[in-house]
Amino acid sequence: MKLRNKVVGVLAGAAFGLSIAGSSMAVTWDMPTPYPDKTFHTRNIIEFAKDVEKATGGKLTIKVHSAGSLFKHPEIKNAVRSGQVPIGEFFLSRLSNEHAVFGADSQPFLATNYDDAAKLWAAQKGVIAKLLDRQGLVPLFSVPWPPQGLYTKKEIKTVDDLKGIKFRAYNATLETFAKKVGAAPTQVEVPDIPQAFATGRVEAMITSPSTGANSKAWDFVQYYTDIQAWLPKNIVVVSKKALRKLDEKTRDAVFAAAAAAEKRGWEMSKKETAAKTKILQDNGMKIVTPSAELMSGLKKVGASMLEEWKKAAGNEGAALLKAYRQ
Repeated sequence: MKLRNKVVGVLAGAAFGLSIAGSSMAVTWDMPTPYPDKTFHTRNIIEFAKDVEKATGGKLTIKVHSAGSLFKHPEIKNAVRSGQVPIGEFFLSRLSNEHAVFGADSQPFLATNYDDAAKLWAAQKGVIAKLLDRQGLVPLFSVPWPPQGLYTKKEIKTVDDLKGIKFRAYNATLETFAKKVGAAPTQVEVPDIPQAFATGRVEAMITSPSTGANSKAWDFVQYYTDIQAWLPKNIVVVSKKALRKLDEKTRDAVFAAAAAAEKRGWEMSKKETAAKTKILQDNGMKIVTPSAELMSGLKKVGASMLEEWKKAAGNEGAALLKAYRQ
């Protein structure tokens, strides 16, 4: 992905102006993440932290606080922005209410495989970097979840079968999607999924094989329909103030570790898709190939949502789509 060179270019273009002197003292960064330790995103971040500590000879240590233990998921971005913590991870499209381009990777059926997801990220990252820069934030790396599938208690053969179902949502885009198919969206974070199903708050969800397997989805649903709707991403951001306090060599080590984490994370995601789908199947879930009628109906919803997204995303969105489709 050549992340380091691109990020450094964005920083220079934004007149970042880091002090070369920096600090020579040992520093510890607390890093909140939303997901449990067994989630591959968290495992990748733990490796990132180890790489940074090793490359800096202990001058910079990153202490990972997983599963929302330090800050809850909706709070992480603003915790970094406000300086409560220097670095954090969150689900990128959670910011789509701030600007539509943050949610490009969650547009249904825009990018449904890893090659297309990589092209979309290449088109998306420059726009996102500029938006985050205004908030004093710098993107370090981004890693996709496996393609999103449909988890239900009954087999879904057409879009009409989703009407009236209580539907788990995790961002504004999925709320809109649920409403368009006639379902009733409810915001539920990953750690709360089993309880939400157990109490009847939700009856269906669209999420990755990773989240499904880690949440033991077979305890509350029977069907996994492999619709491959989109590949949403998590993003790791750091505050510019925190970077300014580092000497140049330490900053370079952070960027190098970020580049390695992005590359490793994408490969982990690919392996995760097959491995976690097998776990779902091994635990009795029925893995369903979606019917042509279902996919036709879902793609119509996706096309309608993309038109709405274009209007909301404005010039930035138009430039992003142009770059993605070239």
